[in-house]
Amino acid sequence: MCGRMSITQPLEAMARLFDATPVNDLPVVPNYNVCPTVNIHTVISAQVMRYLKAMRWGFVPHWYQTMTDGPLLINARSETLAEKPAFREACRQRRCLIPADGFYEWSRTSRDKPIPYRVTRSDRQPMVMAGIWQDWESAGNRITTCAIVTTDANAAMAKIHHRLPVILAPEHWPLWLGEAGIGAAKVMQPVASEVLDLRRVSAAVNSNRANGPELWQPIGAGGCPEH
Repeated sequence: MCGRMSITQPLEAMARLFDATPVNDLPVVPNYNVCPTVNIHTVISAQVMRYLKAMRWGFVPHWYQTMTDGPLLINARSETLAEKPAFREACRQRRCLIPADGFYEWSRTSRDKPIPYRVTRSDRQPMVMAGIWQDWESAGNRITTCAIVTTDANAAMAKIHHRLPVILAPEHWPLWLGEAGIGAAKVMQPVASEVLDLRRVSAAVNSNRANGPELWQPIGAGGCPEH
């Protein structure tokens, strides 16, 4: 899964990367500890244009009477995306890109406390994750919400967690956004292990109030725990 991430790339750089037009009220960067329920950066495609816009991280199905009527849907499993009532329409019609520097995951082994790791691309390029989105409206207020699509972990990620965000290569962005026709399902696969770099970081990231580049400081020699 993906429950925390970081985004530090300047807004202008993100817009250039995706050839997207920024929309008002984008989240402030840098943010070294992005938590669920806050607004995050996303890219959508509409009317032959791409837009960089903010969405609330936490997908809200249209039938929720309040935003807390059900579980917090920050992730959506690729295997059941087209079947789940909450996601099936969005997976066909409302897909987005979710850029980040990387995400945090916690290893839950036999040790007493979960151990946090920072997961990035090995080439240090932005990590672009597959997402789906949904407008939710109540009392005339409309909120755009989203979730990150996940798949089975690759061999590297499996050492700390059994799930992994669907990480998209640039050549797959048009397909996921619906610009290149049908067939987006075929890109919902785990990336090769060599694409990812996993480094143990401080438990300070456990607090949703913690922020700053010190959260990226690796502990020890890095690497993944052995089972």
